[in-house]
Amino acid sequence: MHPLTAIFLSLTILTLADGGSIGINYGRVANNLPSAVKVVKLLKSQGLNRVKVYDTDPAVLRALSGSGIKVTVDLPNQQLFAAAKAPSFALSWVERNVAAYYPHTQIEAIAVGNEVFVDTHNTTKFLVPAMKNIHQALVKHNLDSGIKVSSPIALSALGNSYPSSSGSFRPELVEPVFKPMLDFLHRTGSYLMVNVYPFFAYESNADVISLDYALFRENPGVVDPGNGLRYFNLFDAQIDAVFSALSALKYDDVNIVVTETGWPSKGDTNEVGASVDNAAAYNGNLVRKILTGGGTPLRPKADLTVYLFALFNENQKPGPTSERNFGLFYPDQRRVYDIPLTAEELKDYHDRPAPVGAGGGQRTQTPAPSPVVSGGVSKSTTENTWCVANPDADKVRLQAALDYACGEGGADCRSIQPGATCYNPNTLVAHASYAFNSYYQKKARAGGSCYFGGTSYVVTQQPKYGTCEFPTGY
Repeated sequence: MHPLTAIFLSLTILTLADGGSIGINYGRVANNLPSAVKVVKLLKSQGLNRVKVYDTDPAVLRALSGSGIKVTVDLPNQQLFAAAKAPSFALSWVERNVAAYYPHTQIEAIAVGNEVFVDTHNTTKFLVPAMKNIHQALVKHNLDSGIKVSSPIALSALGNSYPSSSGSFRPELVEPVFKPMLDFLHRTGSYLMVNVYPFFAYESNADVISLDYALFRENPGVVDPGNGLRYFNLFDAQIDAVFSALSALKYDDVNIVVTETGWPSKGDTNEVGASVDNAAAYNGNLVRKILTGGGTPLRPKADLTVYLFALFNENQKPGPTSERNFGLFYPDQRRVYDIPLTAEELKDYHDRPAPVGAGGGQRTQTPAPSPVVSGGVSKSTTENTWCVANPDADKVRLQAALDYACGEGGADCRSIQPGATCYNPNTLVAHASYAFNSYYQKKARAGGSCYFGGTSYVVTQQPKYGTCEFPTGY
């Protein structure tokens, strides 16, 4: 994600207008979650009528049948190549995973891939052809009017995101991907799926971004010098950067659905702002904004559909501690914190900041400076260390950890791309080791930054694969 580097704000004004819609992401990278049948009961008990899943698991789709809950399903990145190259594969996939359940399971959208532009397997060129083939398969089954096809992008797909008025897509993606994709979305009446995480921007820039601005709390706001609009929260600023990017390519009529956003209730010591109180404030105030008709400064009438991330804390997700603590619920279905999820619950909702010093983490945090020694840490406590993949780790979990490191984690994975200096040996362990170490060094070798779901460990001898040497710091 491209971080925004400025101070902003968050004042949400309650109105009587009808607003947007709140959904939730039902991820299952865990070994302790309740059955799909129990999950559907939980969703209904909380008044949630939209859910997004990351696959097409039959048990989940069957459990949702007859529930009245609208569902977004996902065709995984690893199937993009097949869906793009073979219309017969796309047709078979739609028949097995969509048509077989529809309309009793109210599938309303198909997410083709997820954050494909940061996928380490170079699947970008297959994205639009795969979307078109999936749509054609829906047409053949006469399902295209009721089910939309799109693909979630991360904010890292933007070349510029600050100020919002200068928002633009990465130049190298415009002609080969964005123009044909936006043309497809426009032609089919679909929308652009966007994953937006103010937490990551705040965490990286807590010295210049106000916590109140990140959490939709009262603050003076920031004026965008490009369009003169005043922004009161980081979420609006990020969304309007995407709207500006759409305008720059003359696709103002393509709407946005926020397919992921959230805030972690727990994190490592270096993950500034990760706390129960902050997570409750972000998600609670966001729900209030969306359900009470809150558009954005650039699109004040835009009633956004927003999917919170995530339903559960997922104990097998790789990466830092925050990755396993984005859930609104524990696996035993207890709430991690109380927030409103429906318009009815909003009537009694008040965001209550924790008092300074009460352990709630609500005061604006500024990271303490680190000793400027190799990698920004003290040699007396860390010496020179590197993070490498465990060759005995489960390959599926190792691949997921690699995808995280090169994607959301922000590791520098250019050296392990085909033809680059560290591409060979072309093995999962070698590539994961390079990516893990890049992440570890960028995090200044902080505690917990070499975890990746238990697929990695720290070594004290510099790793070397052929002519590829691992860096010790950035």
